[in-house]
Amino acid sequence: MPRYLGQTVVVWGIATAILFGLNANALAQLEFEKAPINYGDAPTENPISELQSKLDAGQVRLEFDEQRGYLPAVLKLLDISPASQVLVKSKTSFQLRRISPRHPRALYFNDESYIGWVQGGDVLEVMTTDPQLGEVFYTLSQDLDEPPQFVRDQGQCIICHASSRTQGVPGGLVRSAFVDAGGQPHFGSGTFNIDHRSPFEKRWGGWYVTGTHGTMRHMGNVVSENKRKPEELDREAGANVTDLSGRFNVSPYLTPHSDIVALMVLEHQTQMQNFLTLANFESRYTAHSDSIMNAALDRPPEYESGATKRRTAAAGEKLLRYLLFADEFQLTAPVKGTTEFAAEFSQQGPRDSRGRSLRDFDLQTRMFKYPCSYLIYSASFDQLPDPVKRYVVRRLKEVLTAQDTNDDFSNLTAEDRQAILEILTETKPDLWQP
Repeated sequence: MPRYLGQTVVVWGIATAILFGLNANALAQLEFEKAPINYGDAPTENPISELQSKLDAGQVRLEFDEQRGYLPAVLKLLDISPASQVLVKSKTSFQLRRISPRHPRALYFNDESYIGWVQGGDVLEVMTTDPQLGEVFYTLSQDLDEPPQFVRDQGQCIICHASSRTQGVPGGLVRSAFVDAGGQPHFGSGTFNIDHRSPFEKRWGGWYVTGTHGTMRHMGNVVSENKRKPEELDREAGANVTDLSGRFNVSPYLTPHSDIVALMVLEHQTQMQNFLTLANFESRYTAHSDSIMNAALDRPPEYESGATKRRTAAAGEKLLRYLLFADEFQLTAPVKGTTEFAAEFSQQGPRDSRGRSLRDFDLQTRMFKYPCSYLIYSASFDQLPDPVKRYVVRRLKEVLTAQDTNDDFSNLTAEDRQAILEILTETKPDLWQP
């Protein structure tokens, strides 16, 4: 059976190599294919490579489900909750012939891994986070006759998933588009790359959305019927939807939902990981360059050039701003999902002695009660190269202790800064160590 190697799309995005083809941004990938990153050749250390090692050793096995193939087993072994399910109805996967508003693609995720499932699809689509390589892409054949084998993509995914939309590194993205009744995007009308900074009205075109959000309106749940004016959507028909059963047959899916809170977390998380990868790559690029020049100019091995310091600061500031939700879109009405996702997500994080966690939601005027990304606890953050990690931690402390009170972080009140500082000091005490 065809595996479509090299055509695997990031399962939550909208762009594919097939639909968009090569672009100027694709040239950026050439840099991380070489030293010191060696993206395509470097050993992987991520949840999927670890799972494959266990499968090969016979330590675990994947049960096959007649209706959904390996999906339930993969989710269980990766500890991904079915409540994380979100549904894409646009034809934006290489399995596009099987996708439509009547047969949406289901996506599931946790902090590290993302799984895409299509009814009757040939493969599961997989993206997972490698602390040193960024996002790595795989497929898993939905064929019982073959031993389960996660097959790594050979470079085609990053044609689209290593562009300016992903900060120029191998990464994930959530896209919003105007989609017709058959699920085909009107690409000529533009698409939106969305994260926690995006206006609500530009979010989730081509997605199903379940949940309430008051008077705010988005692009989800509806189709663009006017080819000449695709932006003329009936947003009211897609607003505050809590039941999708009248729109398609929900019984094949693990849940009948596409939870709005899960979508908000997904769009924050994919871009947050991209900024972490950017900081990692930039620091490694510059250190590699300095090592070559230092040897050539007979400078001390530890010498850092001015260019290195500037690039480290630039990448560090981008990461810091996103980490602390600078420029976050302010909600004008409460948001509430339709599943246990929010409760399950909140329960996972470390809590301080006062019961506070960076995973606590607000969902009244902003996403989180304490606006500092929970991915500060991730391996991707912990394994940042020392120069950029020291820079980010130093700047983070300056902001949280009000040594830096400029307008870049005006979203943080004095109470926010104090709470985040206290939570981090107690739940990640080694953060402030030199």
